[in-house]
Amino acid sequence: MSCKELLLQHLHERGLRLTPQRELVLNVLHQLEAPSTAEEIYARVHAISASVDISTVYRTLDLFQELHLVAAFDPGDGLRRYEHLGVEAPHHHLVCRSCGKVSDVALETLQPLIAQLTATSGFLADAVGLTIPGLCAACCAKGLLSAD
Repeated sequence: MSCKELLLQHLHERGLRLTPQRELVLNVLHQLEAPSTAEEIYARVHAISASVDISTVYRTLDLFQELHLVAAFDPGDGLRRYEHLGVEAPHHHLVCRSCGKVSDVALETLQPLIAQLTATSGFLADAVGLTIPGLCAACCAKGLLSAD
């Protein structure tokens, strides 16, 4: 099933339709090469259609996040980034606090930690949007053991 078909299915289940604005935001998300802020996404959307305002982009991103088509995370700089998931499984992010590199981590990798948290504390962690700060392999190799 394609991303657009999945979106149509989710929208239909909620009694919503695929508006031209939603389709435009989806198309822009497909073009992104890296997680982007809502403002960056808006700039691309606005370049295609000046009639779409930033509040529409925010509402669409929120809807897509509810539908699990988009993941949102803050890599530690206070700016929320949005990443298109499409038909992929949700994943998590490792963020280097030295160089800012963001790497994806599959849900399966963290599943043992989530299970252990539940077993030891009864805490059921949300398996969506986890961001783990630290140092990437390249920064460790350079001897950057802290970002201070």
